This record gives sequence, C-alpha cells and structure tokens, in this order.
Amino acid sequence: MESFKVRKWMNSSTMNLLFIQHFFTIQVRRQSLLWVEAEGSTAREILRHKTVEKVVMCDIDEEVVEFCKAYLVVNREAFCDPRLEVIINDARAELENGKECYDVIIGDLADPIEGGPCYKLYTKSFYEHTVKPRLNQGGIFITQAGPAGIFSHTEVFSCIYNTLRQVFKYVVPYSAHIPSYADTWGWVMASDSPFMLSADELDTRIKQRITGENRYLDGKTFSSASTLSKAVRKSLDNETHVYTEGTARFIYGHGSVHQQNQAKLIRNGLMEGAPAKSTK
Repeated sequence: MESFKVRKWMNSSTMNLLFIQHFFTIQVRRQSLLWVEAEGSTAREILRHKTVEKVVMCDIDEEVVEFCKAYLVVNREAFCDPRLEVIINDARAELENGKECYDVIIGDLADPIEGGPCYKLYTKSFYEHTVKPRLNQGGIFITQAGPAGIFSHTEVFSCIYNTLRQVFKYVVPYSAHIPSYADTWGWVMASDSPFMLSADELDTRIKQRITGENRYLDGKTFSSASTLSKAVRKSLDNETHVYTEGTARFIYGHGSVHQQNQAKLIRNGLMEGAPAKSTK
C-alpha cells in the first residue's frame, strides 16, 4: 500500500501540478475553468489556489466519476468543495452548447488512438471553433499531448503543438517523466496573451496563491520542463502536420471502433489473412 501511495503521488502530482502551472501566469483575479477528467486529482490541485472561485469538471463516464468519489480518499475533499461543479456530459457538447466562458480550459483527455473516443478533440477545428470562443480575454488553454520522449515525440506531440500554433499566438510545449508511463509525457499551453513569468516570479505567486507547499512544482522545475532537448525542439520547429479529423495521427493502440471495423472486415473476408468466403 505504501508503494502504491508513492507511485500515485509521483504520477498524479507530476502531471497535475504541471497542468496547473498556467494559473500562476494569469493576473490575480477570480477564475473558472473547465476540464475533462474523472478521478478528481486535477480538481484537488486546482482548488488549492486561493484565487479560484469556480471549477467545472466535465466527464462523460458517470460510473467512473462516482467510483472515484467513493473510493479515492485522497480526492474526497476536492469532490466536497462547494466551488466544484461536476457535469456528466460529452466535453465537446458541453463547450458547443453551453454559454459560459472560462479563464482556463484544461483538456485532461484520453490519448488520441485510432477508433478511440477523443482524437477529434485534438483537431484544429475543435481548437479554433469550440475551445477558443469559450475563453475569456487573456484566457489559457492547455492539453495533454501524448508521449514526448526523444523517440516518441513525433507520434502526436509535435503535430498537436503545431496545430495549436495555427490557432493561438503564443504556444508553449513542456514535458516531464511519468513513471507509470515509462516515458516522457508532453503538454501544450496556448493563449493569445504572452507568458511572461520568470522562475522567481512564479515562486512568488506560488507562495501567495496556494494553500500548503508543493512537493514538485516551483519556478525552476517549470523552467526545466519547458526547456526541451535540442532534438525535440528541432522536430517541433520543423513540424508541418496539422491535426484534422481526416489527417489524424494516433499513438500506439486502437479503440473499440477500430476493433469493430477490423472484426467486420475479417467476417466479410476482406482483410489479408482472413479465410476466403465460401462460394457454395
């Protein structure tokens, strides 16, 4: 159990503290945000910020959300916080049909896999026509962006970064090692307002704005996370692919839709290696 607790802290805290770094780049004001997750770890970290007035958590899987509420003791306080509103809905539908705008929108999404449910939420059209119009002036969007290691960053990280560059004026990629993923993972932060904080300024805002002490994130840590290796920087600078529904890239693995299509091809004898249909 102790080993599990250590792994849990290393994984969720590394990801979620990096997710919420952008809160310190915004001027002191009341904030609201929308993101997509079920377990509540990001909510826990966001709600440590004294300037946060409202957090909207949107996830499509009510059963998973209720399970996490009941059994993830570390996040129970976050789920009970009156500033948290939980919406069970498709994130895209919520953004398209809702009226509220946000200071920060975070996409803690499932990975873009072929036949999976979320790859359409990494497209230029989604960023441009669904996300951006729902940001307040000076607002920030951030998304997880897949593997960002020296050998894996060209799977989706580089093209997600390039896609956001087509929509927002200022785009910052950053990464960190996630132990349970056995790889470096990437995120991309985007806005039409510049990110100007130095490491010292970030440390000052952390002290002013949050309850408790961070075990992972400080100014130098984020400066390091957003300083990518020469090889990765070069790939991102040279990336030309724009993520669309018709030109989507995927990380390793397949979702249920792809698996169903493959099974249909096999049944119809249209896939290489499948038994030929009987002519009798």
